[in-house]
Amino acid sequence: MSDDSMIELFRQEAQTQVAILTQGLLILESNSQSEEILQALMRVAHSIKGAARIISLDGVINLAHCMEDCFVAAQNKIIILGPEQIDVLLQGVDLFQAVSQVPETDMLSWLTENIGEFEACCAAIRALLPPDFNARSSLVSVEQSSEITPTPRQENGALEAITIPNDRVVRVSAENLNRIMGLAGESLVEANWLQPFADSFTVLRYRQLELSRLLETLHTALANTAISPESQQVVDTARQKAQECREILTDRLGELELYARRTTNLSDRLYREVIASHMRPFVDGVQGLPRMVRDLSRRLEKQVKFQIVGQSTLVDRDILKKLEAPLTHMIRNAVDHGIEPPEAREASGKPVEGTIRLEAFHRGGMLAISVSDDGKGIDPNFIRQHIVDRNLASSETAAQLTEAEIIEFLFLSGFSTTDQVTEISGRGVGLDIAKSMVQEVGGTIRAVSQLGNGTSFHFQLPLTLSVVRTLIVTISDEPYAFPLARVDRIVKLDKSEIYVVEGRQYFTKDGQNIGLIAAHDILDLPETLPDSDALCVVVISDQSNAYGLFVDEFLGERDLVVRPLDPRLGKVRDISASALMDDGSPVLILDVSDLVRSIDNMLNSGQLRPVDVNKVKAKAKKGDDHKRILVVDDSITVREMTRKLLQNQGYDVDVAVNGMDAWTAIRSNSYDLIVSDIDMPRMNGIELVKQIKQHPKFHVIPVIIVSYRDREDDRIQGMEAGANYYLTKSSFHDDTLINAIIDLIGR
Repeated sequence: MSDDSMIELFRQEAQTQVAILTQGLLILESNSQSEEILQALMRVAHSIKGAARIISLDGVINLAHCMEDCFVAAQNKIIILGPEQIDVLLQGVDLFQAVSQVPETDMLSWLTENIGEFEACCAAIRALLPPDFNARSSLVSVEQSSEITPTPRQENGALEAITIPNDRVVRVSAENLNRIMGLAGESLVEANWLQPFADSFTVLRYRQLELSRLLETLHTALANTAISPESQQVVDTARQKAQECREILTDRLGELELYARRTTNLSDRLYREVIASHMRPFVDGVQGLPRMVRDLSRRLEKQVKFQIVGQSTLVDRDILKKLEAPLTHMIRNAVDHGIEPPEAREASGKPVEGTIRLEAFHRGGMLAISVSDDGKGIDPNFIRQHIVDRNLASSETAAQLTEAEIIEFLFLSGFSTTDQVTEISGRGVGLDIAKSMVQEVGGTIRAVSQLGNGTSFHFQLPLTLSVVRTLIVTISDEPYAFPLARVDRIVKLDKSEIYVVEGRQYFTKDGQNIGLIAAHDILDLPETLPDSDALCVVVISDQSNAYGLFVDEFLGERDLVVRPLDPRLGKVRDISASALMDDGSPVLILDVSDLVRSIDNMLNSGQLRPVDVNKVKAKAKKGDDHKRILVVDDSITVREMTRKLLQNQGYDVDVAVNGMDAWTAIRSNSYDLIVSDIDMPRMNGIELVKQIKQHPKFHVIPVIIVSYRDREDDRIQGMEAGANYYLTKSSFHDDTLINAIIDLIGR
């Protein structure tokens, strides 16, 4: 195994051992004589030392050895590890943490540059030991201790067990997981296709039974008629063959239905396992919080007990990552502003030690997370005055706000309950970050506070970002998906309910005026209008505005397996992801937050046209006068984006998944233009162009190559093969591709 591979293994082990060291030291701070914790910490330090010795990381070896000596001295009652001593040991843990974050290629140079910090930390730890301490004479045999597994337990109800990871871990990239998720979703879709196919066989069997009955009727009719032996033989043979077909069909249908059930079950199990691979225990994302609370409370001279409940609750790894910043902000604020100093708590009759509780659990098919403290709470009158001072509402309006409405102001960007800005908190950004994160994943957040008794924040989030419950609609005769958690309501709106104020269309529901916007206008799609007085409207909103998006029709609710857009496309406006429908057709999932921003921008710039509800626009039909284009790309995202882009320009568009698929389509249909990627399986774009240009019938079809790679050799190969244009896929974001198509085949 190479040195780089060994360094990477060390980094992985160090990350795990650092978490155990941190957790153990924090527990030890409240129970300095715990034999089990000291034994576990000594073994961890020894493990780090052994791992570092394999790859000769001298600074790490010496630091781990000093920490090991310190834990052994504490085991032998030579020293007592109080808060000040643990401060020093945590500095060593920080260095181990820093080492674990250094890229393997920079590890040796980083250690050389920072050797002074390691030596200073070693000196500080040695200073905790008596001058005559002899590590060797008091060191418990490592060989013996390595056989001892610490038994976590509760002592006097105060000591929490150290969580030691014991599951085998395999590193898989996020891209690989996303691809596996996509394949599992496709497998589920394909499996669902089998049952309708089996149902068609049932129909076939019914038809075959009808045929058998007709033959029996014919046989009965001929029984009283004189016919030749040859004719009788034909009838008898037909009856026999019909019976054989019926038996074979019945057997095969039973086998097919069994296979369909097995395949569906297998695909469902595969899908669930892949979903499970995206889940991690909640504790994995909050391991750094106890240390943060401990350091902040000591710095602010407060006494704070931090509890994490539901550590094993499974959370989508993407949500867990997004929760890190909001939870950090909230808990820092709770320590800084929520929990009072010990003397203030004692004066108000509270325990001098404040409590912050972080809890995660599943409820109602959602992930529920709460952050609560027993501090001083939020003064609604103070917030009310702050709202007036910042000109967010008049004094009369602010006086009428309920406490729940007042607390909602805390989630505004830059809104803070303190005028003092410190490096700990006070800039009013934490709750804004939390609100943005919650909206991004399609969840909710609310705050509850009682003056003098504390504050709590409650998150309700989807269990996974890999599957989303959606409302499927059609816009310009194409399916689109709204995340259901971001849909306020759906309404069937009569044209008579629409009125105009200052040039903008509105309708009213439950006393709220909601602006009416045509969805096709926002998405820059061809206009379609209803042929009845009922308009299908999807109501979406942000913190301050609500809009009703007029769509063609509602298709119903569906769970969709999310497939991220190809990252090479960059951020696609108003679109968050893609998915496959039950029939295998692709659908784009709308980004509601982006949609609201687009609506605001277009309203401010006057670009939006009113919905014309007084006329019916005939839906465009494909005809011979439309130019027909074949789009060839192995990326479903790129295919769909290109198809929609060209259809919006009035072209008829077919798609192919690779060069071989395209070649089959070209020989079967008539096309005015081919738009092809280069890198594809089975037959790449260059080979496809050569096939087209060398064929006596198809060589006149113009071809545009659109590639992510802007390499000169690719460009030369493409043009030599006969391509008419070579473009990069950045052309999706300007008019280059459209202009090239117009140049070749017109509009």
